[in-house]
Amino acid sequence: MARAIDCLVNVDMGDMKPPEWMVRVKEDTFKGGESFFKSPELSELLDDMDANGVERAILLTRLGKKEDRAQRYANARPDRFSLGVGGMNLLRPMPSLRDLQSFVADHPVSFAVVGPSFWGDGMYPPSDAVYYPLYTKCCELELPLCLNTGIPGPPIPGEAQNPMHLDRVCVRFPELRLCMIHGAEPWWDLAIRLMLKYRNLRLMTSAWSPKRLPESLLHYMRTRGKNRILFASDYPVLSMERCLGEARALDLEPEVLDGWLHGNAETFFFGEGASE
Repeated sequence: MARAIDCLVNVDMGDMKPPEWMVRVKEDTFKGGESFFKSPELSELLDDMDANGVERAILLTRLGKKEDRAQRYANARPDRFSLGVGGMNLLRPMPSLRDLQSFVADHPVSFAVVGPSFWGDGMYPPSDAVYYPLYTKCCELELPLCLNTGIPGPPIPGEAQNPMHLDRVCVRFPELRLCMIHGAEPWWDLAIRLMLKYRNLRLMTSAWSPKRLPESLLHYMRTRGKNRILFASDYPVLSMERCLGEARALDLEPEVLDGWLHGNAETFFFGEGASE
């Protein structure tokens, strides 16, 4: 069984009342069942990971949350878990950036994360100057930044998540380790072209069933993009079992599969990262 790092895992979906937009995503986009809104116990999550060859997982949390489930799990098993942290207020950035720096100092953080369509009414694409303090802080901390790209599932504006907005960002912040997450539908070819252009840019296949990934992306993975694509399930939105089963069934050479499922994340989030 090919080893894996799951780069985006939710462990608190059952700990809160889901907003209406999330219910719409479950029903309209993923046709999800009861497991969609689920918070696994630590032992349950570890058993799921072990059964599917997942050596490590990155759990999502937010600034301002004290000892939530993700933080408890990461503190209990730092050998298996680290954190992806969101919740920055980019319109009043300085308190959030101080909190981010403090959080990174006190916790095992693998990346910061922002969804452009999910705040500010989707009015601020990543090329907007409101992001620049965050970009600068991530460069200072040598902290990778994940940004949602592609049309979002909820009925909210999607133009801010066009990968083209990252073109100017990559020019101005070549030191920033930047990863597009949740794919790039319908702009896959544009995302690939940007990765060919910029050494510091990656793409994560979170929330995508591997069997539904476009052939253009699979071709890129087999050729010039062997070190550029990272695996994630977005559990429990999609199960580790389903995503990894479908991934291992694809027509990919063992070296390419291992890079996608494990090696590329090991380098980008836990190693030196940005260079070829």
